[in-house]
Amino acid sequence: MFDFAILIIGAMLFVAYANGANDNFKGVATLFGCGVSDYRKALWWATATTLAGSLAAFFLAGKLISVFQGNGLVPSFLVHSPAFLMAVILGAALTVFAATKIGMPISTTHSLTGALIGGGIAAVGFNLTGATVWQSFFLPLLVSPLLAVAFSAAAYPLSSAALRFAGVDKQTCVCVGSEVVPAAVIPEGYVFSHASTGLRVIVDQPSRCAQRLTGTLFGVNVHNLIAYGHYLSAGAVSFARGLNDTPKIVALGLAAGALNLQWSIGLVAVVMALGGLLNARKVAETVSNRITALDADQGFIANLVTSVLVIFASKWGLPISTTHVSCGALFGIGAAGGQARWGVIRAILLAWILTLPFAAVSAGSIYLLLS
Repeated sequence: MFDFAILIIGAMLFVAYANGANDNFKGVATLFGCGVSDYRKALWWATATTLAGSLAAFFLAGKLISVFQGNGLVPSFLVHSPAFLMAVILGAALTVFAATKIGMPISTTHSLTGALIGGGIAAVGFNLTGATVWQSFFLPLLVSPLLAVAFSAAAYPLSSAALRFAGVDKQTCVCVGSEVVPAAVIPEGYVFSHASTGLRVIVDQPSRCAQRLTGTLFGVNVHNLIAYGHYLSAGAVSFARGLNDTPKIVALGLAAGALNLQWSIGLVAVVMALGGLLNARKVAETVSNRITALDADQGFIANLVTSVLVIFASKWGLPISTTHVSCGALFGIGAAGGQARWGVIRAILLAWILTLPFAAVSAGSIYLLLS
């Protein structure tokens, strides 16, 4: 039993590392995507705020620990079965790690859910609690991205109207020449410029041109105000992600009985941070730059919607996916702004559909090998 406990702890930390690599950057992806921050600065902000959220899970996320130990989903004798725990943890870890290697943002929550179901079916057949599967797992996972899409798609036009009402405009510029001196500004249009030497014209998609908000709100430059709010909202998303995901990973490790809650949360928090620092780049590029073009106010709205939904879900013990919520918010922003890249969105949705069966088959196969 002791040897199995050590192996389960190692597998739990593997999940934490894979989770950090796939998930840590998602909260700050809009900072990087719209140019408010460079990659390194955004990554360190994500790491610090995710770590804070992970540690806060000790106080705020007890319900999720019970849910992801399988209580109410599988027979009680399985909850502490070493073979079952190992199968679930490794099945989820392999799923998240494989997606990270190809740069696909998938859900650790979805992976753990699939692994719990697959391991449970391998152990007791289809003798699972159907109502628990639907109400505690599938319903929150299905509803949360739809809510994020709806809220962000509605919030962005409203925020844009509010900014226009306050006299705030967007300026977009295309530069001509090597040394640029602005000559004329047309809102939502172009800046025509002169250059002393080496004239050249750079033509690009409008979505990639630098946009700034001009005007003041309560005497403060709006562009700076949105940028500061964007940092705060990105930090809130990362905090919420740490708060929501840490207890899910800790839950299965606690069932092994080798570590107490404090040690489990501390180790998971640190290893999750390392995963993000060392292996986040591929998923970061997908979420930041490939789903939709962003400017600062769009990123701010997406992060605000995500943080509110995830923090409330953590408090109520609902196993929603921060990945589904954060990507759903970007889908909604892209659709509302007419800049969604539907080919990338379809690929991400396909990855989400395949996550659960892949994790279930992996966990079920591992359980059969170990039992």
